[in-house]
Amino acid sequence: MTDETQHTPDGAAKPRRLPVTDLSLVVLIGTSGSGKSTFAREHFAPTQVISSDYCRGLVSDDENDQSASADAFELLHFIVGKRLAAGRLTVVDATNVQPAARKQLVALAREHDVLPIAIVLDVPPGICAERNRSRPDRDFGGHVIPRQHRELRRSLGGLEREGFRKVHHLRGVAEVAAAEIVLEKRWNDLRERTGPFDLVGDIHGCRAELETLLTRLGYRLTRDDQGRPVDAEHPEGRTAVFVGDLVDRGPDTPGVLRLVMGMVAAGHALCVPGNHENKLGRAMAGRQVTVAHGLQESLDQLAAEPEEFRAEVRAFMRDLVSHYLLDGGRLVVCHAGLPEKYHGRNSGRVRSHALYGETTGETDEFGLPVRYPWAEEYRGKALVVYGHTPVPTASFLNNTICLDTGCVFGGSLTALRYPERELVAVPAEQEWYAPVRPLITDAPGAREGRPLDLADVAGRRVVETSLHGRVSVREENAAAALEVMSRFALDPRLLSYLPPTMAPSATSRREGYLEHPEEAFFAYRADGVSQVLCEEKHMGSRAVLLVARDPQALEKRFGLVGPGAIWTRTGRAFLGDEQLTEALLDRVRAAAERSGLFAELATDWLLLDTELLPWSLKAVELLRRQYAAVGAAARSALPEVLAALERTGARGIDGLAELTERHRRRVTDAEAFSAAYRRYCWPTEGLSGVRLAPFQVLAAEGANLAVRPHDEHLAWIDRLVAADEQWVADQARAGQQARQHTDGTAQPEPLLRATGRLLVDTTDEASIAAGIAWWEELTGAGGEGMVVKPLASLVRTAPGEGRPGGLVQPGLKVRGREYLRLIYGPDYTEHLDALRQRALGHKRSLALREYALGLEALDRLAGGEPLWRVHEPVFAVLALESEPVDPRL
Repeated sequence: MTDETQHTPDGAAKPRRLPVTDLSLVVLIGTSGSGKSTFAREHFAPTQVISSDYCRGLVSDDENDQSASADAFELLHFIVGKRLAAGRLTVVDATNVQPAARKQLVALAREHDVLPIAIVLDVPPGICAERNRSRPDRDFGGHVIPRQHRELRRSLGGLEREGFRKVHHLRGVAEVAAAEIVLEKRWNDLRERTGPFDLVGDIHGCRAELETLLTRLGYRLTRDDQGRPVDAEHPEGRTAVFVGDLVDRGPDTPGVLRLVMGMVAAGHALCVPGNHENKLGRAMAGRQVTVAHGLQESLDQLAAEPEEFRAEVRAFMRDLVSHYLLDGGRLVVCHAGLPEKYHGRNSGRVRSHALYGETTGETDEFGLPVRYPWAEEYRGKALVVYGHTPVPTASFLNNTICLDTGCVFGGSLTALRYPERELVAVPAEQEWYAPVRPLITDAPGAREGRPLDLADVAGRRVVETSLHGRVSVREENAAAALEVMSRFALDPRLLSYLPPTMAPSATSRREGYLEHPEEAFFAYRADGVSQVLCEEKHMGSRAVLLVARDPQALEKRFGLVGPGAIWTRTGRAFLGDEQLTEALLDRVRAAAERSGLFAELATDWLLLDTELLPWSLKAVELLRRQYAAVGAAARSALPEVLAALERTGARGIDGLAELTERHRRRVTDAEAFSAAYRRYCWPTEGLSGVRLAPFQVLAAEGANLAVRPHDEHLAWIDRLVAADEQWVADQARAGQQARQHTDGTAQPEPLLRATGRLLVDTTDEASIAAGIAWWEELTGAGGEGMVVKPLASLVRTAPGEGRPGGLVQPGLKVRGREYLRLIYGPDYTEHLDALRQRALGHKRSLALREYALGLEALDRLAGGEPLWRVHEPVFAVLALESEPVDPRL
């Protein structure tokens, strides 16, 4: 409660400053006529005030209809709940003199984890009655105001016990008029601090490792006259942020506290409390606690310190704030993790979750509580950095990361550089404390042994990607993907990547062309991309290869023993012949070994994006049913029709010239159609006739290589091709041409095919002309066309000049005129005007979403994340493939 009213020498009330937390529920309390509505109007925004009178008017068209009060207050509570859920300061304008009315409001504040604040307008009943007499709409009996005033007086002593965190008591009209509302920031709101930050995981008394880590991060330590570190400052102004559990178990809790407290006091660091600080603080304050989990070590070590230091420790731990919002709300730091609904909130429940997390109510075989996997369900925009549950290595999960890597248990002490998202770790000097449970991955969502679950993929899904934000998957698309994945796909442990779809270039306006390279060059130039790589487009079928260096190489990362796998864009095994699959993988493995690629990339496996030729190797049934049938029918029927037209015209019948010429073009188009698909078909037997054209090395152990420049990829591919060609030459020189191999090949043939390429400068007209000429040469010789890609591979644009900013298309395909006959029909050139109306927007959007998902899967794979995490974006790519998009694009 506030003090008695103070007055100036002339008798006027002194201005009263009433602190109000910027996110809170303010409950005005006073009799009718005490001036609550006027007070609310003067001190708060109209949208912040929810009036019972207004709600009564909404439900009954009469603000004074007391029979509508029940509905009015139900509406008021609903609106208040919605505002608090949205994080809005809310003021309730009602009499609120009865405990039952206030109880519901306090419960709403608690439900939404905000502070309830009471402002009491204690105005004499006579003044209230006089005010009401001047208002004809306030026609109620004379007993009402005295009764309300009695209820108010009875309530004054118990408001804090009811749950109000602040109570401002304004006595009399003068003090009400002199009041001034002062909005206070929440203690956890440091959004104005933008970093950069270095976030440090659980230390547990490992002072030496902390010194080493801070030094590696670039901090300069300051020591006292006894050589003890008492501060650390970064020359570039970075701020260290400690996620709690500074104390217990380790060899030097006082040393850690002395250093961290010094950094916080100097403004060089922030710190949130851990559950161990909470318990140690209560023990030092004389509270009854169970001495366990390393607490005795801290108490013994602190007992040797001066009382002055212990008092500083008590004050430090008492003042720690449960969690912090930083960098405009994009970063949340706490000890045990925090769901988005608790970010920036203040309540005992929020503090408890921030300190201890949430458990399932079960215990594991070591008698320790099983943590609820909140991070698996987290979809918040803010990065949540926490510790509490030790993991072998830190990794990102749904925009969260656990930094407790078990230093005190012999693991490491880890820091996260923010916003760089770089991890820096130093190993423990020794195992300082034997863990009850072995140091295994057990943080929320990071458990390697967790199997795939139907709940991971069923229903509407939202996948968080680092490059493209949230990507949504509709429920019906997820159902279609689940059908494919469950019935036809490879073992999901191997499906670490599915290739994204690719958008064509913008429609050309050139006479006779639907697609032309200049459109791709101009598009990238508009996006600020000056260097593009044109790659020959092989007419085969897209295939992803997982190649193992030896049969056991995949076991550690993928949980399977074998040579690897080959799969299609929908995750199905590419070749039905297991022996042929192994023979092909063995040739690629040998080429990677010979070329030194395994050694250079320090990996025992490679993931490759390729085209497998000929087209007929995979699509033979499609060719027979669709392309060959159409071509045969056209070649059979059209010549006879043309001959009949020509004979009729020869007899002198007029009006047939145009029709005859049209059918003559159709005969030519039919021949061109058949010639087009035949170019991409040839017989194969075993590996004989099979060709593999890799164009990207997607990933290796611990590395997402897909973001590397395309010329690096093609250089790696060239080495693979050269190694394979050398193997064939060696076989020939050894006189083994006639040996019958297990794959059925009588004579070794080159398997790997290089990808032709040309670098084009989109700002140079001569370079563009050279690119167009190269495309014309490729397509003129029967090639499918080319793919134009930014040389840098991954390119993002900043907003500006009418552009929203974001990812640039990773590639644009430009297909040749003759190949497009297979896509749009033999005589598509007769309908170019109509085809130019094709809509590309959805295809482009789909290509970017699938590209971002593919890179997200590779990032998670490289980061060593568990299978279900890698599988999540892979499944989303498959689901997006069922979106309705013109398949000809």
